[in-house]
Amino acid sequence: MEDLWSGDRQRARKAVEPLAVRMRPRTLAEFAGQAHLLGTPGDPDPPLLRRMIRAKTLTSVILHGPPGTGKTTLAALIASECGWRFVRENAANVSVKRIREVIDESARRVEAGAGRTALFLDEIHRFSRSQQDVLLDDVERGLVTLIGATTENPMFAVNAALVSRSTVFRLEALSEADVAALLRRAAEDPERGVGGMQLLITDEAIAHWASVCEGDARRALNALEVAALSSEPGSTVDLRRAEQCVQQKMIAYDHTGDQHYDAISAFIKSVRGSDPDAAVYWLALMLEAGEDPRFIARRLAILASEDIGNADPRGVMMADAAWNLVERVGMPECRIILSQATTYLALAPKSNAAYLAIDEAMSDVRHGRVQPVPVHLRDANKVVSQGSPVEGKGYRYTHDSPTASSIGGVSDQSYMGVEKRYYRPGDIGAEKLLRERLDEVLRLRGRTRPTD
Repeated sequence: MEDLWSGDRQRARKAVEPLAVRMRPRTLAEFAGQAHLLGTPGDPDPPLLRRMIRAKTLTSVILHGPPGTGKTTLAALIASECGWRFVRENAANVSVKRIREVIDESARRVEAGAGRTALFLDEIHRFSRSQQDVLLDDVERGLVTLIGATTENPMFAVNAALVSRSTVFRLEALSEADVAALLRRAAEDPERGVGGMQLLITDEAIAHWASVCEGDARRALNALEVAALSSEPGSTVDLRRAEQCVQQKMIAYDHTGDQHYDAISAFIKSVRGSDPDAAVYWLALMLEAGEDPRFIARRLAILASEDIGNADPRGVMMADAAWNLVERVGMPECRIILSQATTYLALAPKSNAAYLAIDEAMSDVRHGRVQPVPVHLRDANKVVSQGSPVEGKGYRYTHDSPTASSIGGVSDQSYMGVEKRYYRPGDIGAEKLLRERLDEVLRLRGRTRPTD
């Protein structure tokens, strides 16, 4: 009777389990993607994670990456391959009492020679301080092997004490080929998949799901399941039906995590590298994912001075105007303003001379002896002690110079007290004119520009 009940329960579970759960790989050979972690069959020098699994020498690990890349499945397979008991919990709601129970049971199993326990904690970035305090010592002693999973960057989102005791592995979004292979396997499998429904699923339908699901295997399998459950046995699932099952393309984008920083980094580097097409693509991705357009405008304003500077002084004016208009207009129209500013700045001549000048000067202020203000440049409108030099005495007002109008207000006075060059304009764009002007000013002052 117990066996019959057990069989009934298994059939009932299968009836309600989603396709993505039923199709979870049962062995590492079935696991899709992540070749950088697991290698390929017959690899003579497999990656670190595969070697650790083979040797059963895993210490605690943290798996991080986008949704649907197999973090939970990989954790279960690691425990299975190593012959360990697998306990799954969610860090957002697991209690300290439950952690102690798992640790105590794990210690008893180790003492009895029954093997180790792998404690899988999903959303490990939500681990509280009290939970961490209970677990850390036993993790370090090897009484329990911690396997954490998170979509966040663990270097920023997970407690440093946990990260220091763990090996961190990043999972990447699955390729379209990997997702398509999973979909075909699920479509043909009569036991775990939908193969028993005798559906004809076209290559166009599979290719569509593999594309729009952006490497998320779970979402692709959910789309296949919706198509299967809404179709008559023996019917055809074509591109039109496939499109109906996934209404909108999903963009993997975490507004506070890796995708946020990676996308803005690619955007800024594309503008700096004078590639307007790449810059507009990354701009479109961020806007489509719901990024705050004001954040993008602020970054453009910084870039306009840092990377364009005086090579095109209109660049910072363009960025300023775009920022103001983005604040006033908002989405969706401000996308046009940002595109105009982005393409202009991408094609503008580039110079970081102003950026380098202020950084070099600030470094001298921080690390060198601070230069006193020369007496003739000091404010003359203050009381000084008896016998002190008369501050401001000796200053020559530039515009009173008889040659000021002909040479544009150049004076041969010293304005710093030492000879030092910070600003080194280049030969591109408007900065070429500034370089020529600087050479002329130095000549009139009886000096020469040092070789850059």
